[in-house]
Amino acid sequence: QRARSEQLSTHVVDEVLANLKQQTRVIELDRSQPEFTQTFADYFQQRVTAERIERGQELLDQYEAFLTDLTRKYGVPGRYLVAFWGLETNFGSYLGKMPTLDSLATLACDERRSEFFTNELMQALALLERESLTPAEMRGSWAGAMGHTQFMPSAYRLYATDGDGDGHVNLWRSERDALASGANFLVNLGWQKGQRWGREVLLPDDFPYEKTGLNNSQPVTYWKGLGVSFANGHPIPDIDMQASVLVPAGHTGPAFLVYANFDVILQWNRSEYYALAVGLLADRIIGAGPLVRPPSTDETALSRNEVANMQRQLNELGFDAGEIDGVLGSMTQSALREFQASNGMIADGYPDRTTLCALSVKTGSTPCL
Repeated sequence: QRARSEQLSTHVVDEVLANLKQQTRVIELDRSQPEFTQTFADYFQQRVTAERIERGQELLDQYEAFLTDLTRKYGVPGRYLVAFWGLETNFGSYLGKMPTLDSLATLACDERRSEFFTNELMQALALLERESLTPAEMRGSWAGAMGHTQFMPSAYRLYATDGDGDGHVNLWRSERDALASGANFLVNLGWQKGQRWGREVLLPDDFPYEKTGLNNSQPVTYWKGLGVSFANGHPIPDIDMQASVLVPAGHTGPAFLVYANFDVILQWNRSEYYALAVGLLADRIIGAGPLVRPPSTDETALSRNEVANMQRQLNELGFDAGEIDGVLGSMTQSALREFQASNGMIADGYPDRTTLCALSVKTGSTPCL
């Protein structure tokens, strides 16, 4: 009924849509996304690797003239496009093998994000008609993302563009189409020309960690007044550009000052880990050094059940962690910061064992050691 209301052809509704098959593996993968089940250290070290940096540098050189033209047209530096390419498909070495339409239909019938994936399924079916594709050609990630830069169908329909000048747009077979489409997508998401994504910074010992998080955006001058400095110890400039401070591994790990373009990267993928990896890989590709304060590899990632239990405890104590979904999102981190601050702890919003133990004691749960 939805497909018919979208004015899709009888062929698509009766032959394509009617023959899609449920993909049980898709639901399994949806519940175990690495952004939700890994520590920042694990996620970062598996993605910003020496091999990926080296390959990114080679491709930046190989496509230098083309990427320069894209920067001139869209304002997006080539290093970011190459970084997205590297994070999404390891520079095209793995485009995904899951049947896109079947995967989207499976997720559309799952309760977690049914409306979102129903819309993406409709977009994919319309794309199949517009580009004269077959269901067999449309393969990609388990979540329905396609091509070298893993565009969701809605992004493909709206922002994919002809980069190689052949009169067609194919994000599977044309690297130039994929790179040009990435630039077009980013500028339409609000990319700020001439600005970077963010940078690693150092925080003073007395830094008020309750002010960390994307929901607290302040001018750079404000952060300078709190003693924030560049990672090399030099002072940050007196400018009014808005920025937030992130500590993805807690107060013992690296800290980042992130700007408006970081929010743009998040619109490509809503994971802060992902956005940090894109920015840091882009920097490494043009010669930046490794993190001054790398995250500890000693931390163990929480399972989704453990995060859900933490959310229940926070809600029980009156700290609004939002929906109990087992995902450590911004609302849960904000609730954690409030709990930590109210109990005399460093309020970094990070669920270390000390914080989890304190939650268990406060809620009368099984004491931890």
